[in-house]
Amino acid sequence: MGSLSLLSTVAKRLEGKVALITGGASGIGESTAKLFHHHGAKIIIADIQDDLGHSVCQELGPKDSSFIHCDVRDEDAIQNAIKSAITKYGKLDIMFNNAGIVDELKTNILDNEKYNFERVLSVNITGVFLGIKNAARVMVPARRGSIISTASICSISGGAASHAYTCSKHAVVGLTKNAAVELGQFGIRVNCISPYVIATPLTKDPFKLEIDEDGETYKNVYSNLKGEVLKPRDIAEAALYLGSDESRYVSGHNLVVDGGYTIVNPAFGMYTSHAS
Repeated sequence: MGSLSLLSTVAKRLEGKVALITGGASGIGESTAKLFHHHGAKIIIADIQDDLGHSVCQELGPKDSSFIHCDVRDEDAIQNAIKSAITKYGKLDIMFNNAGIVDELKTNILDNEKYNFERVLSVNITGVFLGIKNAARVMVPARRGSIISTASICSISGGAASHAYTCSKHAVVGLTKNAAVELGQFGIRVNCISPYVIATPLTKDPFKLEIDEDGETYKNVYSNLKGEVLKPRDIAEAALYLGSDESRYVSGHNLVVDGGYTIVNPAFGMYTSHAS
């Protein structure tokens, strides 16, 4: 019994921590909320999807989680979400800026509209800026904390998404590096995660990709890593690492989770399949 108790304690990598997750009602955010909770964290889900957010919290339990309506473009809403975490749990250890949107993929820049460009940036980068800024307000006095943001493989390569989305994710990486330099003096770590394409509500419609029968796999997406399929849980695991003390000396890092997609040109290379 003693050994089992010890193993259970060791397994909870976020025991005693409080995490706020924007966009936590579905997709990567939902998967992260559930994984963080499994590892002992108290969860605040901030999202505009009220029904889904309440549903996730109901599954996690009212003692360990709560939902708050939050449009990340609104600084008052971000401040209110953080205040909610402080009021209910007394602190904020992890801020996961995960909320994001994609726009319709228009391959001709002449067809792209200024309004839509600014709309994407307002969520994907201004929302991240507001999350980092206001998390810092409570983390600086505490002299510790982990701030994580969702970027994309579009942060390091071009041609995979719209102009607006690609720009916004490049900006997330730049902001992450700048904030890591400033906030490091207060013991606060700032990192981001860049996923490859995942079958989530955010991506399945705008990119018009065909989803397999399992509902979690795209049929027509190139993969460099055979035998594995990227799922929301994989990004949640990356966030778990960056939110836990195991990454205590990791800051200013863009953790790319893409199975090697961004390091190879599949149309030109010396390595071909050796499968018989």
